[in-house]
Amino acid sequence: ESRGLGDVYKRQTGYSLFTRHVYMTRVLLTTDGEIRLQNELQQLKRVDRPNIISAIAEARAHGDLSENAEYHAAKEQQGFIEGRIAELESKLASAEVVDPSELNFQGKVVFGTLVDLWEEAGDREVTYQIVGELEADIDQGLISHNSPIAKAIIGKSAGDEIEFTAPDGTRRYEILAVRTTPADTGSPNN
Repeated sequence: ESRGLGDVYKRQTGYSLFTRHVYMTRVLLTTDGEIRLQNELQQLKRVDRPNIISAIAEARAHGDLSENAEYHAAKEQQGFIEGRIAELESKLASAEVVDPSELNFQGKVVFGTLVDLWEEAGDREVTYQIVGELEADIDQGLISHNSPIAKAIIGKSAGDEIEFTAPDGTRRYEILAVRTTPADTGSPNN
């Protein structure tokens, strides 16, 4: 049975290559990431937005708006808040949420798994979770599935050694363990 590129793409994405419609880009999130982003959205809508509206009203009360630095700063902050609200609403509306605890990962690194690695350059053990771009935070051990390291380790198993090119040079790691739940050691990089 012959399958063309269009058939493969449609099977993988559910969309046809030959349609003229524009589809929203799928956003991958873990369940924890979705919760964090929903909480951020609620904070912006229920706390930050009303606070900035009050700050704008207060700055307006000071008179001439053309030379009112407080007013201009508050309006700029309002723009940032409204932009972030719009971004979060859009991304969450098109999100595909993956629950790592329900994965049948068969010992391989996939989206949502936690990976214990031995970092050759740093001569240390690190733990990363493969997450969506919106929830990535290297300081928390959360790396985007589109990052160079994630692309190098996805599909690999414990015991595999990987090498990839990062912006600051070649990196080498050994995969020590792949799991879906955090170890009882506290923070990811202890």
